[in-house]
Amino acid sequence: MGLCWWTIEVVVLATLFSSLLLVRADEHDHKYTDKEEVVLWMNTVGPYHNRQETYKYFSLPFCVGTKKTISHYHETLGEALQGVELEFSGLDIKFKEEVMQTTYCDIELDKPKRDAFVYAIKNHYWYQMYIDDLPIWGIVGEADENGEDYYLWTYKKLEIGQNGNRIVDVNLTSEGKVKLVPNTRIPMSYSVKWKKSDVKFEDRFDKYLDPSFFQHRIHWFSIFNSFMMVIFLVGLVSMILMRTLRKDYARYSKEEEMDDMDRDLGDEYGWKQVHGDVFRPSSHPLIFSSLIGSGCQIFSVSLIVIILAMIEDLYTERGSMLSTAIFVYAATSPVNGYFGGSLYAKQGGRRWIKQMFIGAFLIPAMVCGTAFFINFIAIYYHASRAIPFGTMVAVCCICFFVILPLNLVGTILGRNLSGQPNFPCRVNAVPRPIPEKKWFMEPAVIVCLGGILPFGSIFIEMYFIFTSFWAYKIYYVYGFMMLVLVILCIVTVCVTIVCTYFLLNAEDYRWQWTSFLSAASTAVYVYMYSFYYYFFKTKMYGLFQTSFYFGYMAVFSTALGIMCGAVGYMGTSAFVRKIYTNVKID
Repeated sequence: MGLCWWTIEVVVLATLFSSLLLVRADEHDHKYTDKEEVVLWMNTVGPYHNRQETYKYFSLPFCVGTKKTISHYHETLGEALQGVELEFSGLDIKFKEEVMQTTYCDIELDKPKRDAFVYAIKNHYWYQMYIDDLPIWGIVGEADENGEDYYLWTYKKLEIGQNGNRIVDVNLTSEGKVKLVPNTRIPMSYSVKWKKSDVKFEDRFDKYLDPSFFQHRIHWFSIFNSFMMVIFLVGLVSMILMRTLRKDYARYSKEEEMDDMDRDLGDEYGWKQVHGDVFRPSSHPLIFSSLIGSGCQIFSVSLIVIILAMIEDLYTERGSMLSTAIFVYAATSPVNGYFGGSLYAKQGGRRWIKQMFIGAFLIPAMVCGTAFFINFIAIYYHASRAIPFGTMVAVCCICFFVILPLNLVGTILGRNLSGQPNFPCRVNAVPRPIPEKKWFMEPAVIVCLGGILPFGSIFIEMYFIFTSFWAYKIYYVYGFMMLVLVILCIVTVCVTIVCTYFLLNAEDYRWQWTSFLSAASTAVYVYMYSFYYYFFKTKMYGLFQTSFYFGYMAVFSTALGIMCGAVGYMGTSAFVRKIYTNVKID
């Protein structure tokens, strides 16, 4: 029975991962012979200002060419989730064979069809096509200056560059402007011109990149500015803490030499006084350990995906970035189980199975819940972003048959390898009362202020990331992103260590949640910035695009906050353990 179960598990794993990594299995290998068929795929159409509000190309009353239809299926999970809807254009295109202007179909323009085209032109609809995985964009039509008459572009003029037996460049020119008049026939035509090109196949996506935007002086200056902030902050933290801690150690050593009466009469204060409570389990340890485990996994996924993106040009394949992220997230599930399970065991938790389930499904439930809500709106709009039922089943299978078992393995390893509470100080049976302190030393104030510096180190990069996702830019400078991730982690750890030191010096031992939330508050500032970006940097409109934007920005900000919180806690935990190891405790 056990062997049968593991056989099924292996089959499911192999099937799911192959569906994630499968690339161009039903098409060619980008090499052609003379007069071999070249397929022109029609993808989606939608308003220019709402990048995610897309519909099937033939949802507008365009006509199809006469060539036999070729079906297309979603080759990767990323394609399906990103709303890629490839449909065959019906145009007859052959490698190196030129086509003069040829009519491929006629549109019988009745009033409903005209109204559909007029609505599309009013909302600046444009469409996307693919030839040999190279994207092409074209606009549906345009209005006259008075906005009374509307015109449809009816002639697709394709110019394809070839280098040897490969396609390296595609350009589209829209011509043939025809006025939309009801009860008329509009002929749709195309032409194909081939030309030799010196562009190498490996460099054919370079034309879609925008170095002047991503490598602007402001981008370099922001990285330099953040780097200088790190040097300053690390130096400041090191100087203050080292000098202060040295004085603290000297004072505590002097107290050790006093007799009991002098020590009782002395002015006792500072972080040493809470040594019996500083390693007390946090409140709600089950949720806390699940958040820490999830944050460590998100950090691992971010690091690995950025490294893969630096090595491989993931932007050249449709949906490859999302597919890679899903695969890496599933594969790093043991990280979640290990850190969450070990922390829960150290804090004396006994319901480890419940903790494992919460840790495994915390992030997937948040993402899937948001996607499920937005999916209802997408279905109502008949948008291509509506997630197919089969894709939902595939995601659920990944959660139950991949993420959960791997999380279980990590939890068992974490509990057995590093689940022992080997704290440098004993925990008192009775909690020490927390004395009153100034308002700015309260945990709530520390939490609110803790995210300002980490956000300040990344907000310029947030602009470039937002623009690449919500506008029409391809993000490719992953070296910048790696630097920003490193800077963010260093700044976060430095800030949380300082916050925790002040908190402990005020004899408040509730540092676990404070260190986590003070770092996680970065997410609040990122989400607030997303409001500014929406209203002042974009021209998005409509229920679908607005809900899509703010829904997924909430997911992004929450995931970023959980990651920062986990990084801050791990750094602060090492600091707390270090200072209490080096001081003599009675």
